[in-house]
Amino acid sequence: MSTAADIAKTWIGTPYIHQASVKGVGCDCLGLIRGVWRELYGAEPAQVPPYSFDWDEASGEEQLWAAAERHLHRTTAPLSQGQVILFRMRQGAVAKHLGLISAAGDAPRFIHAYTGHGVIESALSRPWARRVVARFEFGKA
Repeated sequence: MSTAADIAKTWIGTPYIHQASVKGVGCDCLGLIRGVWRELYGAEPAQVPPYSFDWDEASGEEQLWAAAERHLHRTTAPLSQGQVILFRMRQGAVAKHLGLISAAGDAPRFIHAYTGHGVIESALSRPWARRVVARFEFGKA
């Protein structure tokens, strides 16, 4: 059986397309996590309503965080492969970026869909790590 990290690696190279979730065709950061979910469990746990690039920054509602809390297990366990990480890209803004840990340990890495780059694997460098606000694990199928 493939792990979440193994599945996410097969999405690398998929172009960035806002609100999409089709491996090799296009996805955004949520679309990547949705695609991993489908390969692990089948159907998605909920219909995703349309969303904007700003993810309710004007209202301050943490919609993405709330959805992660509903469908994934929040964890404070040590960083490990397959965890979903939620980022706050600017202080005071809503959390609106997701990634999936592809390697833990001394040189942690994560896979994410990034505007202008598509699905890539990046080092979880200090600038990225300081933006992580929550970590989750799959398992609420």
